[in-house]
Amino acid sequence: MMILVMCLGLFSRKMYHYLLDLINSYLGDGLWAMMIYFAAAVVFNKSSVKRIIIISLVFCYGIELSQLYHEPWIDSIRNTTLGGLVLGYGFLWKDIVAYTLGVLFGSIIDKNIFMNRM
Repeated sequence: MMILVMCLGLFSRKMYHYLLDLINSYLGDGLWAMMIYFAAAVVFNKSSVKRIIIISLVFCYGIELSQLYHEPWIDSIRNTTLGGLVLGYGFLWKDIVAYTLGVLFGSIIDKNIFMNRM
């Protein structure tokens, strides 16, 4: 599931001109957060959905907040393809919304389809 979500997220970035601007501005970030949720679900597979949601949101919000910090060493990492995808470039409130929705949708999929966690 993580690989599928990762591919969809990368695909959404490439399809900018073919998607509505509103959807595109949230889709990639929401899918990234959903991938983080699924990664946390694998790592913390004995944990409840609630705990995995909290872990995922703390991670996602932490990455977004780190975008307020700009020093040459971290900006040089952000200027690489992988660094830019993982760390992002600048803080946006809309990303917080997208992360929240992505994690929540991931938890719904996890709870109702995959693991039936409590």
